[in-house]
Amino acid sequence: MNETDWKHRPEGGGRAAIRLIGGIARHGGRGIARACLYPITLYFYCVRGAERRASRDYLQRLRGHRAGAWQVARHIHTFAATILDRVFLLAGRTALFDIRSSGTEPLLQLLDEGRGVLVFGSHLGSFDALRVLARMRPDLKLRVLMDRAHNAAITELLAELDPKLADCIIDAGQDGTAIVLAIQQALQDGAMVALLVDRARPGEPSIAAPLLGSDAAFPAAPWLIASALKAPVMLAFGLYRGGNRYDLRFESFAEVVDVPRPRRNELLSALIHRYAGRLEHHLRQAPYNWFNFYDFWHSNDPATSARLPADRPAAQQPGPGQRH
Repeated sequence: MNETDWKHRPEGGGRAAIRLIGGIARHGGRGIARACLYPITLYFYCVRGAERRASRDYLQRLRGHRAGAWQVARHIHTFAATILDRVFLLAGRTALFDIRSSGTEPLLQLLDEGRGVLVFGSHLGSFDALRVLARMRPDLKLRVLMDRAHNAAITELLAELDPKLADCIIDAGQDGTAIVLAIQQALQDGAMVALLVDRARPGEPSIAAPLLGSDAAFPAAPWLIASALKAPVMLAFGLYRGGNRYDLRFESFAEVVDVPRPRRNELLSALIHRYAGRLEHHLRQAPYNWFNFYDFWHSNDPATSARLPADRPAAQQPGPGQRH
């Protein structure tokens, strides 16, 4: 299988393994479930060569020297720990965690004014920590863009844990126009609309921006949607700090995104370069939180994908394919 294609990468462990760890978590408690992470980490390290190589490549880019087996194993273990914690977060057992938030004031002010907000996240840390904010403020509306078909086993398990989850999902598997209309309706309802903006699907329009010293392709669609809908954009990072601690950080990014067609490529490039800079800032603060276990820097060819069709309406651009 092509190691640059995250979209068609198989689920780690399969349905049986995912449901097993979910059952242990629900019936045995977090302590017992966390003990199971060590054999799971060993399994992934030994069996999933593509993910192991992607981890080593990333860590070498970050640190400037060859990453050892222990560092790669720690990286995989951190990812497994956050996947496990999704079970408890979505089951409403937030008391198990020490979640410290910052930057929420501008977000809450916009929502209290009845304005919808686009919340852009990434595969850095746990985006599920965002749901804690919604639980603390039940009056807040949260919609999440995610691809139901990708990682279906995890999606099914999480839906069992939180039956209301299905009601807040905007399916990223729809065509681009349907996605834009659904996001527009949610924003008009004064909701937070959360989506991940660091992965470009193979073949979709993207813009190259430097990350850890090399260009990577970032999807253009989320920024075109933000421009079309003229909604405020916040960045969110749910960084796992080990044990039971998460840092949930929000940053105001743009009061409005305006990308007029005559300067589309120039302005999109500036936005994505700025976003990539903030992503790298947080990545360096939480280096083992990077959960793009594929050849991220070569997942698209920036030289051929950077230009966008000048005459294509934003609502007809391919929708941002998300893995959540």
